[in-house]
Amino acid sequence: MIMRPLALVLCCLGLATVVHGLHAQAKLDAMAVTPSELKWGTQGSLAMPGMEQVNLVGDPSKPGPYTLRLKFPAGYKLAPHTHPDYREVTILSGTWYTGYGERFDEAVLKALPAGSFYTEPANVAHFVVMTSAKGGSGSK
Repeated sequence: MIMRPLALVLCCLGLATVVHGLHAQAKLDAMAVTPSELKWGTQGSLAMPGMEQVNLVGDPSKPGPYTLRLKFPAGYKLAPHTHPDYREVTILSGTWYTGYGERFDEAVLKALPAGSFYTEPANVAHFVVMTSAKGGSGSK
């Protein structure tokens, strides 16, 4: 089994009912970037060491749609939490385990391999585990 140190997740985030309208109103510049042109950085003081983020479109700290990519180290585990906005997530590599609920419950984790998609509705508690080994337990 090949282990990868980082797994990459594409998070397409925003309010689903207004994304099209907001993008239509915004005067976005044309963009075409290659992976080597992306400017990766740390996500902030709350992020686990090794976690990285690149903002592609919009600003996640402001109202409105935004798109970003996140890299998580293998073994990343996030306790149940919520977000104030609706989020859409596409797994680009690795295996992402997600579950919904106020308490972490490994029994309800669903393995999402590369190419998978899921949503995080606003204010709905969820938890995640990232592993780069397919078939991993999803726990530390």
